[in-house]
Amino acid sequence: MELKVKQRVALGTYFFLSGLSFATWASRIPTIKTFFNLNEAELGTILLAMPISSLIGLPISGWLVSKFDSRQPLVISFILFVFSLTWIGYVQTTLSLIIAISLFSFFMRILNISVNTQSIILQRNFEKRIVGSFHGLWSTGGLLGVAFSTLMVKLHVSISHHFLIISIITLIGVLVAYRYTIKNDKSPTGNKLIFGKPDAFILYLGIIIFLAAICEGGMFDWSGVFFKEVIKEDIFTYGYLSFMTCMAISRFFSDQLIQKIGTKKTYVFSSLVITTGILTAIIFPYFWSALIGFCLVGFGTAAIFPMTFALAGTSTKYSPGMAISIISTYGILGMFIGPPLIGYLAHAFGLKNAFYIFVVSALLMIPISRMFFKYQLKNAVEN
Repeated sequence: MELKVKQRVALGTYFFLSGLSFATWASRIPTIKTFFNLNEAELGTILLAMPISSLIGLPISGWLVSKFDSRQPLVISFILFVFSLTWIGYVQTTLSLIIAISLFSFFMRILNISVNTQSIILQRNFEKRIVGSFHGLWSTGGLLGVAFSTLMVKLHVSISHHFLIISIITLIGVLVAYRYTIKNDKSPTGNKLIFGKPDAFILYLGIIIFLAAICEGGMFDWSGVFFKEVIKEDIFTYGYLSFMTCMAISRFFSDQLIQKIGTKKTYVFSSLVITTGILTAIIFPYFWSALIGFCLVGFGTAAIFPMTFALAGTSTKYSPGMAISIISTYGILGMFIGPPLIGYLAHAFGLKNAFYIFVVSALLMIPISRMFFKYQLKNAVEN
């Protein structure tokens, strides 16, 4: 087996295990909400800990990727990420919960920057697009995580035992795959953040990621609660499961879709599919219609992150690691604003009405993406 194939398998393993671990946490948020007897606003406030700690982790992750090969911060942060997940399962007070999810989010940010940097570096060794398939593996891991969570809920397995099982599996996979991660990928240039007038190339991509993060992050945190409290479904993970299933399937075909219709049309297509899915769930708040709606949201969100990260990797001003780190800041701001805002809106107007924020965010991606491609064309002509 060629070295680049081994590297692709190892990197795919990291994406898969990252998705598995994150979905394990996100799918049990309703369990945590019930255990601590939180209302929507209180849950939204606690969830603020995640984007805040991620923002703290962003400059650190950018510095680590520029200072070392990305594989070193990747494996260390992944191990600490796994231990944080285990801790969440054993917390007994809201303070310890906030600390645990803060560390979980902090180390997740570092590993995400590192693993996406590796994916863009590895893409250069392949003629066909492969970045989307990595995100497809992340979603597949997430899908398996939700499916396993559904089984745990049905069997009434405690959240502590559930999280411990996933943590052990993930830790073993991380250590085994580390051998074949990419070495010597530190970029010699573009590793310093340049202050002053924002780079329009990065700014437009960052805004797109910001809007996508509101949609995707909101679905991660609130789809289970929506099915439990709006749809009145006892097995509340069904909504999250349908979302993750469709996102996983779509991401394996996103590279082909982009090659066929182009990135410009893919952004428009994705935005309209997200909008249709959310409106279906809001207007028809019943089991099957909501399930179909969440499926459409999964299809719509699938291509946006991998497509935008791939575009960021073509920056002439920054190295891939630094470019991804910068636009990820916008994503964290989306996570910062989106899920907590939904919590506050849900407390004031009801969870169903709060989901309209997804519609607004999805539709805004269309004009922002058009502005990006106009800038890109103008810049290409001038140079």
